[in-house]
Amino acid sequence: MTRIPHDTSGEPNPLKAISLDQLRRRTSMKWRTYPDDVLPVWVAEMDVELPGPVVRAVTDALRSGDTGYPAGTAYAEALASFAGKRWGWYGLAVERTAIVPDVMLGVVEMLRLVTGPGDPVVVNPPVYPPFYDFVRHADRRIVEAPLGADARLGLDVLERAFREAAAGGGRAAYLLCSPHNPTGTVHTAEELTAVAALAERYGVRVVADEIHAPLVFGGARFVPYLSVPGGERGLSLMSASKAWNLAGLKAALAVAGPGAGDDLARMPEVVGHGPSHVGILAHTAALRDATGWLDALLDGLDANRRLLAELLAEHLPAIRYRPGDGTYLAWLDCRDLGLGDDPAEAFLRHGRVALTDGPSFGTGGAGHARLNLAASPEVLTEAVRRMAAAVSAAGGARG
Repeated sequence: MTRIPHDTSGEPNPLKAISLDQLRRRTSMKWRTYPDDVLPVWVAEMDVELPGPVVRAVTDALRSGDTGYPAGTAYAEALASFAGKRWGWYGLAVERTAIVPDVMLGVVEMLRLVTGPGDPVVVNPPVYPPFYDFVRHADRRIVEAPLGADARLGLDVLERAFREAAAGGGRAAYLLCSPHNPTGTVHTAEELTAVAALAERYGVRVVADEIHAPLVFGGARFVPYLSVPGGERGLSLMSASKAWNLAGLKAALAVAGPGAGDDLARMPEVVGHGPSHVGILAHTAALRDATGWLDALLDGLDANRRLLAELLAEHLPAIRYRPGDGTYLAWLDCRDLGLGDDPAEAFLRHGRVALTDGPSFGTGGAGHARLNLAASPEVLTEAVRRMAAAVSAAGGARG
């Protein structure tokens, strides 16, 4: 499978299109959780205007009153076309897809198809905190297989977790985060093929959260789990939500491999009532008509990765930061700052800058914080300035 490199779109950097004053007028979680004196670089919302094709799709629907219930396969067809052009993957079969309200609710529905109450679900911490919340809410049991020190999958560790998960006699699943949140790790074809072989050996069903799939930079290549040898019994959740900033327009797709179509067919029909019809129109337009905007965004995010590394080296050299190849999230190792298990709390208290706390990501999260790179260079620069001031203030408070 050959990666199709993104184009040089000629579009302006979406991360430079909107001012901080305009952003502060937003009413979403990122901009309303903290007081106005706090600079928010935490939750996964991007500081961008939406691409024109998405805005037109939504406003046309509103003008014509096309705000009813979802129908048809246009979203799946747009994703299949995008996957072929972007990732060289032509195996996404529209007939083996189903619309779901969003990726995490889709994850829960897929886990219900392949496991039962009390069954184990393997995760790779540090990992997206809702993995823990949603899995436990679904009455499943977490088994951890921590990432290695290099932020990559440790196959020996994963095999031990699979062996433990399979030993109880129930039905085990593996919730794979690909690309990985919060580290930005993009799993290779070789790694995913090894995962599939282990899953088959131990009878573990793989459910892949691939919501960040379009957000991969430079020489890295996103590999859909369902495309690797042995991945045929896998289930994937995909969405345009993260790459085009559409979290408030609910819609995602569950995708089954050739050996999992019967599982997906057992999903209750009522689950498909949850997505927003207008959301589906927006996601479809993004995948079909807004790839130039995405390419400009990727260039801007790539530049922000480099900028953050330079800023940290200059102002906070004790923070260890390994730029990830995917997502717009930066995983910061702050343990050498002496701020304790939750450095984000110190950054907020002493610097009035909000990051996501590391301990919520599970094993390996203590002493870390997650920063959202999807902001203007000016906001990133101010965030690091405030973080550096917080370290100085915290040191003075301890003294």
